[in-house]
Amino acid sequence: MPFCEISKYQQDSPSPAGADDNGVKIFYRTYGRGPTKVLLIIGLAGTHDSWGPQIKSLAGTVIANNEMEPVDLTTAGDGIEVCAFDNRGMGQSSIPVERSQYTTTIMAKDAIALMDHLGWEKAHVFGHSMGAMISCKLAAMVPNRVLSLALLNATGGGFECLPKLDRRTMSVAIRFLKAKTPEQRAAVDLDTHYTKEYLDECIGSSTRRQILYQEYVKGISSTGMQMKYGFDGQINACWTHRVTKSDVEAIRSGGFLVSVIHGRYDIIAQIYYARRLAEKLQPIARMVDLHGGHLVSHERTEEVNQALAELIKATQAGTSPEDWTNLVHESSGWLLGKKSADRKKSKEGWAAESRSTSSGILTTRLYSSLVYLLSLFVLLFEFMRKGNRSLRPAKVGPTLT
Repeated sequence: MPFCEISKYQQDSPSPAGADDNGVKIFYRTYGRGPTKVLLIIGLAGTHDSWGPQIKSLAGTVIANNEMEPVDLTTAGDGIEVCAFDNRGMGQSSIPVERSQYTTTIMAKDAIALMDHLGWEKAHVFGHSMGAMISCKLAAMVPNRVLSLALLNATGGGFECLPKLDRRTMSVAIRFLKAKTPEQRAAVDLDTHYTKEYLDECIGSSTRRQILYQEYVKGISSTGMQMKYGFDGQINACWTHRVTKSDVEAIRSGGFLVSVIHGRYDIIAQIYYARRLAEKLQPIARMVDLHGGHLVSHERTEEVNQALAELIKATQAGTSPEDWTNLVHESSGWLLGKKSADRKKSKEGWAAESRSTSSGILTTRLYSSLVYLLSLFVLLFEFMRKGNRSLRPAKVGPTLT
């Protein structure tokens, strides 16, 4: 099976303190053939096949290269070769036990080692959620190896990872913490990934929720529930992630274009932070906000695939940042411009954007206070749950007297 042994490619790049990468292996698959390379980096608790719709669009197939008959590489033409992989802590990749072995910088080094393993000098780098955080670090660390950068449903890490504070999200968070079976996890994942209206759409005699629920249960059952070490470690990577000023400068001066793609109804990664990230990356970034949730790559597949194809095409055509961006600079900052006629928003979309922006301009102090209260609530919930478990009477066998 295709694995990349990380330590073989990081001899000249020591890992941060506490991150012993000896023996860490990353499972990956490649799809399609051609001179254009695309590296896909998935998010928290996701596996490589979560990129299925994008792999199909980019490579023209979802059958991995190692499962196909050998082909003559000279006939690949102008095709695209895609690589998707399981991050450390998930799927078939190694699962280190220490939280210190999970940061977006360490995981970016995993991705760079994988590029070395594949013999890829440069690639288009596309990341989703936590994978977008990893992609940012990769682009800042080795900008000379990035052809373009797509950040799907991204935030700047830390408290920006915390979900929108409302009754629905609190309910989802509690259900997520309590989920112990594939069935429970599938049910909560659907509410996390998609908008309600999308799930309630009828497909034949069933709703999309019913169809996806069966697919999710099957998928989670086949890969297994994420191990605690992996989940805690990946949460640590998200929480400790920061897009520093030096990261921003390295990306902005890297000579490549950026697309920030987001579902405007994402309850996990709020669109306000994605828009703010796009503004920081000006003048090289384009903001693409779509009517969808956190897994916008599945909910709005055609639009996302089109945005990714446009990014690759613009890169190959040598499009200038000024012609690429759809943000214009005004005295109040960078605003979404009008030159993207194909992305005009409906009244509902503009209303949603307005609401999101209004919530985003809350002072950092107020929002941090709300986040602090939410964190206390989650910690209290976990404490009470563990305490309740410890107070349960022990099971004993029948007396011997």
